[in-house]
This record gives sequence, structure tokens and C-alpha cells, in this order.
Amino acid sequence: MPAPTPLPWFQRVRRWGQTNLSERDPVDYDDAFWRSHWRHTRVQGIIVNAAGIVAYYPSRFERQYRARYLGGRDLFGEITAAAREEGLAVLARMDSNRADESFLRAHPDWFCVDAGGSPYQSQGRFFTCVNGPYYREFLPQILVEIVQRYHPEGFTDNSWSGLGRGAICHCDHCARRFREEEAAALPREENWDDSVYRKWIRWSYRMRLEVWDLNNRVTRDAGGEHCLWLGMLSGDPIGQSRSFRDLRSLARRSQIIMCDHQSRDCDNGFEQNALNGKLLHGLMGWDRQIPESMAMYVRGAQAFRVASNPAAESRLWMAEGFAGGISPWLHHITARHEDRRQYATAEPLMRWHEANEDWLYDREPVAAVGLVWSQENIDFHGRDRPDERVGQPWRGMVHALNRAHIPWRPVHADDLDASSAGLSALVLPDLAVMTDGQIDAVRGFVEDGGGLVATGRSSRLDGEGLPREDFGLAEVLGVRIEAGESGADEETPANWEQYQNHTYIRRTGSEGGPLWEGFSDADLLPFGGLPERVRPAPGTRVEATWVPPFPIYPPEFCWTDTPATEIPAVLTRETPGGGRVACLPADLARTHGRYRMPDHARLLANLVRWAVRGDLPMEIKVEGRLNAQLYRKGSCLVLHLVNLTGCPPWPEPVETAVPVGPVEVRLRGSGFGGASKVELRVAGASLAPVKREDGIGFTIPKIDLHEMVVVASG
Repeated sequence: MPAPTPLPWFQRVRRWGQTNLSERDPVDYDDAFWRSHWRHTRVQGIIVNAAGIVAYYPSRFERQYRARYLGGRDLFGEITAAAREEGLAVLARMDSNRADESFLRAHPDWFCVDAGGSPYQSQGRFFTCVNGPYYREFLPQILVEIVQRYHPEGFTDNSWSGLGRGAICHCDHCARRFREEEAAALPREENWDDSVYRKWIRWSYRMRLEVWDLNNRVTRDAGGEHCLWLGMLSGDPIGQSRSFRDLRSLARRSQIIMCDHQSRDCDNGFEQNALNGKLLHGLMGWDRQIPESMAMYVRGAQAFRVASNPAAESRLWMAEGFAGGISPWLHHITARHEDRRQYATAEPLMRWHEANEDWLYDREPVAAVGLVWSQENIDFHGRDRPDERVGQPWRGMVHALNRAHIPWRPVHADDLDASSAGLSALVLPDLAVMTDGQIDAVRGFVEDGGGLVATGRSSRLDGEGLPREDFGLAEVLGVRIEAGESGADEETPANWEQYQNHTYIRRTGSEGGPLWEGFSDADLLPFGGLPERVRPAPGTRVEATWVPPFPIYPPEFCWTDTPATEIPAVLTRETPGGGRVACLPADLARTHGRYRMPDHARLLANLVRWAVRGDLPMEIKVEGRLNAQLYRKGSCLVLHLVNLTGCPPWPEPVETAVPVGPVEVRLRGSGFGGASKVELRVAGASLAPVKREDGIGFTIPKIDLHEMVVVASG
């Protein structure tokens, strides 16, 4: 009987390590130490600096800048050979978007220039153009050279996409191609109202896809079908848009995504890492892997690249990644450290990952709600302010759903027909830009009985970001556009003398009921902005109205002679097909993303629960803060619980986990009631589930950093 064909590396390697070399490392690199560290952290593959901005091997190409202290060594080759002896896969790391002045003098036409012909530069290095011979001819030769000499499994490149969209390259190559393909001269400045500028945005995305495809053809031709060029991506579509990286198109080209999103930041908490995995898996499938670079060094308001991150901070980021289906990829800067505490950070979680990897892969999320997004909404609605216009409502809704433990998953607007199966409701967080096809998909979902929660300007703009005469979903939402000042999304300066966002919403709906659960003693709730002006259609109920701004200071003037209006802020309707629709012209998702008011989160969650008719597969009760992700693997359920109780706000790092418990869990749905075994894979304990009419329940006594619960029958 023939031996089974071994899995390709991108399916079997599940733990990665990287020592990001500095120019000094040819002197300092300690082979024995790093071999030992690979073994202790259970890595199965490594990423090694090879070429690009700095070369760590003796290239035959004279223009390849070599590390200052490389001398006659072939450090890349030595590390690759050591990894092979240890049984590890190797990815060659590139950093390819800049070169030094000697290169510029030799090939000035290979570099990006502004409208006046001056080259773009940063820190003494010059940006090379994705449409010039550097990207299209020189770098492919480097890739072939590395494949032929060292036979790596593939390549990564964190700066592969060249000049970002904050600047326009006017080199001859760009000017000629744009004129040939778009029948226009390159735009000279950012102007979103200019159709040529919008064409340049779409054209720039296509140029990056060409680079991706070219590099993969080159590496596969040289090294075989599994020698992949992988670039690097992240799960933040707004950040990727600044580099013209179309996540949906790139994910569909990829067998594996190398994700460069190393820590939380000022806008996103630890939950972002679970979202990274869910968003990218939603694009490429849950049968593929997403290793993510996880910083072992300090990445706070001020980065300290050779200092050790507090262990709890890095471990929480890792645990959230595991919960989102991400594979660990340890990241150290330089090969020699005087702060050696970082070497001990990852080992406990890496060993836990190895012991539990059967439950961490090849599973599907259990979700009731789809949170809809698109790259076009970021570009053509977000324009020059994507974070305020798109990021804030997205983050606000994510936070509200996570806080309420409502199982959800990201859905790309172009995949609604294929990806909405099994969902009870869709949420559009200010999804202003929608094509006719996307609108039809949402309309069909609601006509089939699905729920919908839409905030802000959702469906107000066409696919180019131009205003429609009315909402594209007007009939579904049960509203029409009405003239008047509306929808301002600017933040108010931190100055009590300016009070334009000191606004409220007033309840007008019936007492009690699911929409207003938790607000029995509140008729007036904070809002913080202007609503879109709409007119309700017959049959649409106005649940809350807008209260216009009034002074904050001095307190004697903090009152209003307009305590109520007829301007709708929250509306609901039920469709003939049984669907429930909530329309929020007062975009509470945005204001929650901005202010993190608990009232906003509670009302958003209430609206979603109402839209799904309370039919949610999971309920969690705990005195503390947990982020939960639920999956189905075969006949089993896998529940991740990450403990975020007591986490200080960024940039203060977490230094210790605050235990939380007891945690009451209830799982509902067909098939859940047959579960007879509950295993706690972190605590190493078993629980007996309590059978209920609609599922099961169990109580976890305590959670420290995280827990993974496996619910099985038999």
C-alpha cells in the first residue's frame, strides 16, 4: 500500500518563530541558543531575513545592499541550514519597497517621484515603484536566486505593496500605464469628487494584485507549486486600504495568509485579534491557516523594540488569536538581547497550543449575526477620513456584540448570497456604499424572513460613493430621505464651550419590551451627534427621537427649551415575510465606537436581539468581562473564553490576569442537548452539563487568562 502523500507545508506547520535580523546580527547571532529556543517554543517553521532593503547572503547582484557586518558570511544560508537540521520549514523574508541612493543614481526610472519629478524618500532610502523594473524585473530575479540556492518553502514581504495612497507616483511607468488603461492623465492631487482620482484608486489596487500574481508565478516556476510568495497582510481593512491591499481578492489567491498585526492599539483592544482571524477566515475559508506575527517586544504608545513586553500583555494577544483561528508566530527584533525576559513569554501558550491543536483547526464558527463590510465602503465612503466614517461605527458594533456575547461573524458585502446562510440577522454599520447587487442580496435576505439592523447612511451611496436620490434600501428600511442638516460625523473638540455633539435621544416606544430592556428608569439617553434626516413610511414605528444640542457649560445653562422633536432617531418595522428591521438614522454604532458609552452598547445589543427574535445559540453570565467565540467541529462544540477583566486601557500594558468566576454558560440549539461531556482544556477539568429543553448549561468555577471548552457527546 503506497504511503500517504505528505501534507504541503502550509497545511501542516502551525507554529512559527521569527528573529528579525538587524545589520549587527552577523556578528552576534548565536546558533545554539536559537536552536534551543525553537525546540522549547515548539515552533515548526521560521521566517528568516533574506533580501530586499538589506541582504543577509552574498547575492550575485551588485546593487543588493548587504548588511553592514555581513562580511563574507552567508547568515541567511546558515540559519536556513540549521532550521533544516531541526526539521523546520523556512520562509525567506523580504522588505522590498525601498533602496539606497546608489541604486537611485544607477536606475532613477525605477523609483517613485512626485508631480515635480522629485523622488519620494524616508530615512535616507527611496521608494521604488510597483510599476517599474525594480518590482517587475529586478525583484523577480532575486526571488529566483534565493529559490535556486536555498530552496525555501516560500517568501514573506511586509512592504511589498510600495508607495501608499497618501502620495501619487508620477514616474514614466505609472503615467504611461494609467494613460493607456484609463484614458486619462494621472491625478495631481487627492480629490475624491474627481472621477479620475477615483479611477486611480481602483487602478492602484489592480497594480498591487499584478505584483502579487507576478511574484507567485516566479516562485512557483522556480521552486514548484508549493513555493508560495505570501507578502504580508493584516485583518484591519482600513489599514490595508492605505496600502492598496484588497483583502478579499488577495485572500482568494492565498493558500495561507501571513498576518502582520502584532498587538492591540489605541483604537482596538485584545478582541481585535479574534476579529483578525474571523475576518480573514471569512474571506479564505476555515480550512486554511493564518499565522500572525505576535510581538514579544514593547509595542505601546512608544515602541521599545529590544525591550520585553509584559508577559500577560503578549499572552492575552496570543489567546485572542487562538480564539479567532490564528496560528502563533513569535516575533523578536534582533538576535541578541540584553533584556532576556521575552524568551520565556510564549513557551507556556505554545506548548498548550501544541497539545490542543486538534481543536483549534478545521472548524466553523457558530453565529447568529453577520456584520457586513466592504473595501469600497472604506475607500469611497471613508475617503480621506475612513476611521471616523467607517472605522468608528464598525468598532462600535463589534464592541457592542462582543460585550453582549452575541455570536457573530464578519461578512463581505460581495459575499452576502453565499455567506448569509445560517444567519438570523445582518448588521450594516454605516455601510453607505452599496452596489445594486449588494442591495438586492440584503433585500432578498429580509424578504426570506431575516432580520436587519442598519445604521447611519447605510445604502445611501452607490458603488462609486456618489449620493443616490434615496436610500437604496429605502423600502426595506421603511424610511425616505428628508432634506435638512444631517449625519455629521466629526468629533467635537474636548472643549465644553463647544456643544454641537451634546445631543440625546428620547424614548417614544412602548414601555418595556426587548428594545428598552435595562432602561426602565431612563427616558432620555445620550447620543452625541446628528442623525440622518428621514421620514418614516406607513407601518414603520418611531422608537426614539432626536434631542438637539444644548450647552454643556456653565451648568446654569445646561437645559433646553426643545426637550423633544419629531426627528426620528431609531425606527423599527416588521416585514410581510417575517423579517424584523431596525433603522438607526442616529448612528449609535459610530457614537459607541467613539465614546464607548454602556447605554449605546446595551441599546445596540437589544436591537440585534429583537431582530433575531431572541434566537441566539449562546448566553453567558459573569461578573467580569469575557470575550467569547463559539465553533462547531464535527459533532462537538468548541467555546473560547478570553478573560479581559481588569485590563487597563491602552497604552498601559497588562501585567497580571485578574481571575473571574463563576461563569454560567448556556448553549441553545438543535443537537446541543445531546452533549454529555464538557472539558476545560486549560484548567484540565471536566464538568457535567445540565440538560435543558433547548440545550445545555454548565458553570465554570474560575477562568484566569483564558479557557477553551470542548462540549462533546459520549
